[in-house]
Amino acid sequence: MALFMNKSCLMGFILTSMLLLSTNPSAHILVENNREVTGKHFFVFDQWAGPSLNVWAYKPSGYSANSKILMVMHGTNRDADRYRDEWSKHAEKYNVLLIVPQYTKADFPRANGYNLGNVFVASSNYQQTNPRSEWAYSAIEPLFDFVKTKYQSTQSQYSIYGHSAGSQFVHRLIYFVPQARVSNIITANAGWYTAPDFSIDFPYGLNNSPVSKESLKQALQKPVTILLGEADNDPNHKHLRRAKEAMVQGPHRFARGHYFYAAGQQAANDLQLEFNWQLKTVPNVGHKNGLMAEAAILALIP
Repeated sequence: MALFMNKSCLMGFILTSMLLLSTNPSAHILVENNREVTGKHFFVFDQWAGPSLNVWAYKPSGYSANSKILMVMHGTNRDADRYRDEWSKHAEKYNVLLIVPQYTKADFPRANGYNLGNVFVASSNYQQTNPRSEWAYSAIEPLFDFVKTKYQSTQSQYSIYGHSAGSQFVHRLIYFVPQARVSNIITANAGWYTAPDFSIDFPYGLNNSPVSKESLKQALQKPVTILLGEADNDPNHKHLRRAKEAMVQGPHRFARGHYFYAAGQQAANDLQLEFNWQLKTVPNVGHKNGLMAEAAILALIP
């Protein structure tokens, strides 16, 4: 009887431990080592020069080597797990491998570390750049290569979506990493923008930045969708930047998105380039990633 009780206790302990581990993100690393895993999971990416990134992922039940890959960039709260959860149903429905890297406040502090890609030394007032290999943007391409190997994907390109602070990250990524293998780019509800204009100082324009004229040309020809919630028009939103340079772009996010699109169109005209950006709006939606995702997935997946 004692032996039976000991085995029962042991089994209870194992089951309890498994339950506890399931709520611990690091435990998902062991699960993800099995490439057959589907659904929500987690892994750590450390194959680049910067800090390790926690990556929250979703592998659809119908996944195959030619399933599309979508990277989603979280907002200012750095809550990549929530963004993964809000996008999971779309990933399952459209058979998309969903990858959501997390840029923590500890490793990428404030807007300079994340929204602005850690391009400049924080204390330098945009005068001194960090090594290119340490830019936050520089993790995305190696992460794509890692994902291709990890999930045995045959995809040669990926789509990328960012909302709010993630939208700021995404629209600047195309300036700073012009060689990015992106097939579709959506920048949704950014609070403010870096205009494609060398007459405006960085970060509100490209003057005194490492972005070249050739990089700008490539950015203007990329397939970018500026996606705006029509109700994201609160001029007093707590996270809305109100610096005078930002206010030039408009009183709220909806207006600033139109400003950014118009600036891109003007730059393309001045450079006599084919302009591949488009602007789309979403009725009755404010600053909500989950609701914007409903519209974004239709633009990302033809």
